[in-house]
Amino acid sequence: APGRRGYSSAGSAEFLHRSIVPTMHYQRSLPRLPVPKLEDTITRYLNAQKPLLNDDQFRKTEELAHAFEKGIGRELHEQLVAQDNQNKHTSYITGPWFDMYLKARDPVVLNFNAFMSFNPDPKPEYNDQLIRATNMTVSAIRFMKTFRAGYLEPEVFHLNPEKSDTEIFKKIIRFVPSSISWFGAYMVNAYPLDMSQYFRLFNSTRLPKLNKDELYTDEKAKHLLVLRNGNFYVFDVIDRDGNMLKPSEIQAHFKYILNDNSPAPAFPLGYLSSENRDTWALLRKTLLENGNEEALQKVDSAMFCLSLDDFPIKDFVHLSHTMLHGDAANRWYDKSFNLIITKDGTAGINFEHSWGDGVAVLRFQNEVFKDSTKTPAISPQSQPASVDSSRAVQKLEFKLNDALKAGITKAKQKFDATVESLSLNLIQFQEGGKELLKQKKVSPDAVAQLAIQMAFLRQYDQTVATYESCSTAAFKHGRTETIRPASVHTKKCSEAFVKELSKHSTEELQKLIVECSKYHGRLTKEAAMGQGFDRHLFSLRYLALSKGLALPDFYQDQAYARLNHNILSTSTLVSPAVQLGGFGPVVSDGFGVGYQVQDDWMGFNVSSYPARNGEEFLQCTHKSLEDIFNVLKGKKIGS
Repeated sequence: APGRRGYSSAGSAEFLHRSIVPTMHYQRSLPRLPVPKLEDTITRYLNAQKPLLNDDQFRKTEELAHAFEKGIGRELHEQLVAQDNQNKHTSYITGPWFDMYLKARDPVVLNFNAFMSFNPDPKPEYNDQLIRATNMTVSAIRFMKTFRAGYLEPEVFHLNPEKSDTEIFKKIIRFVPSSISWFGAYMVNAYPLDMSQYFRLFNSTRLPKLNKDELYTDEKAKHLLVLRNGNFYVFDVIDRDGNMLKPSEIQAHFKYILNDNSPAPAFPLGYLSSENRDTWALLRKTLLENGNEEALQKVDSAMFCLSLDDFPIKDFVHLSHTMLHGDAANRWYDKSFNLIITKDGTAGINFEHSWGDGVAVLRFQNEVFKDSTKTPAISPQSQPASVDSSRAVQKLEFKLNDALKAGITKAKQKFDATVESLSLNLIQFQEGGKELLKQKKVSPDAVAQLAIQMAFLRQYDQTVATYESCSTAAFKHGRTETIRPASVHTKKCSEAFVKELSKHSTEELQKLIVECSKYHGRLTKEAAMGQGFDRHLFSLRYLALSKGLALPDFYQDQAYARLNHNILSTSTLVSPAVQLGGFGPVVSDGFGVGYQVQDDWMGFNVSSYPARNGEEFLQCTHKSLEDIFNVLKGKKIGS
């Protein structure tokens, strides 16, 4: 890549690449997130409610919805549109969505933070904790420097890469003014994505405050935070001139930390970041009053948090536990992300969710994986620099009074109990994937979602509220929209497979699958274009409450509450850098389902608490996939 040879005095390439199109070239001209028409939202809402309610319940919900649409809902909608027209620099969801995250009082770990683990380095000898920590940290710093210099390739979704992902197109588009550059990309079927979240990747943290947390970023800070064995270390990775420390010096400092035999602290501070946010806010106030201001400032402003764990990974379940929560003594869940590297060089990212969505984190992960494996800064033969790490590396000491010690002890008890009750289960379905499904002209995502619906029906004999996240990053300050995968189509199809198999021919079952696929495709397209209903209704409710109005009857409907009690919370991603991803259930009687559809296999990673049985759910998912694939292949299936 151009600029790969841009060596600085520090002796290593400072940038991942130098894009000829500036990073933020499209940001100004991105289209705005549309506020859907109220009547469309109500129609979509009722479509999502239909499979969850009996006829009487549905009639009641329908009446409330139409009354809302004609009355207070209409007024709120008009106010929302007027407000949106006055805030053209952002999107209507930005304020309410930040508030939703930052006002939530539940601990961030397991409730909001998600994880994505990296694939191993293809060269086995590079999967060593010290080597991988050095290479990934160097690549992460390069990413940060490339982004801040405006050299990072803009994030663009290419529908026709032969035309738009070319040097010639880039050479032309860079001369098109930012105010209209988006249209230039659109002309060649390329969709630039919002990059407004990226700056929060680095030097950022979520600060606990009473009632509503704050996001804090200090781009001037030059140090990294390293956690090992519950101890906190910091050292500068950028010098006074803005150049990166030599990789061999970073390696030396990591080696020093890995060899430090300081005992684990009796009261590990990391547990505090796993607490209820109000509890943590009060304890943080005590920490500050107790003379820990400077140490906390170092933690909050650090470029990111690198967690070095002292054990190897046993299997995928152990991997998921380690990356989703791990040992809170060795994590700081409030940082925008923790880069976690275990004894055997297994790496992953656990990220705080209020500041941004999967799109920004995934881009970071893809670039770091590519850079650290294709052009690693050090090799197994590299010698660490002979520098005095005991001077460069500072171990942070925290002054704890009895109240803080008691707070940490209580946080640990709560954390341990929650983790103890969490189950994680995984399966790989090896009998087919994207290739076969595309051959049969059905959407791979629709089939994965249908299998989830079918599994839940087989296990619990119910159709329940289901959430699938969809990025709206194609719009300025877009966040996510909800796809509602449980539909009358999936219900009908699932019931045919689970309860009435003998009544249907293989052809009829195929037709039902195709119907589900078409409908799911439509919902996905609508959500990606900002035409879902969840964010719109959420914003109207937020507006009513912010104006001090009584909550409209529509929102007090039990069916509204039930639809937003997402028993099945699902999310998917596929990337060459990522081995597996996952998150906790969003309700105590729910499943958190992370899944991926590869060319010839599918993987599911499911989290649950004791109210649900994740292992059995995955057995039912496997059975559903077998049945769906057999039907698509034209085979007759038995019950």
